[in-house]
Amino acid sequence: MTKADLVGRMADDAGVTKIAAEKALNGFIAAVTEALAAGDKITLVGFGTFEVSERAQREGRNPRTGDVITIPASKMVRFKAGNKLKEAVQ
Repeated sequence: MTKADLVGRMADDAGVTKIAAEKALNGFIAAVTEALAAGDKITLVGFGTFEVSERAQREGRNPRTGDVITIPASKMVRFKAGNKLKEAVQ
């Protein structure tokens, strides 16, 4: 499903125009992005939880040369599905 497909589905389900649905989706994406950038955790009961976790610095290998390289520490977004979402997918 693409963003356009999602906007169309949201518009149909909510009974609003596609423009209004796209504004709502863009607002949701912006709010989630800002909250995660600030280090907050977002919990949508039944759907899931978005949070930022940190990966420690580690060693890896260059697959082309086999040389050992250092992979720097980084932050990544994790999503843990809620019970209702898990049940719907099974």
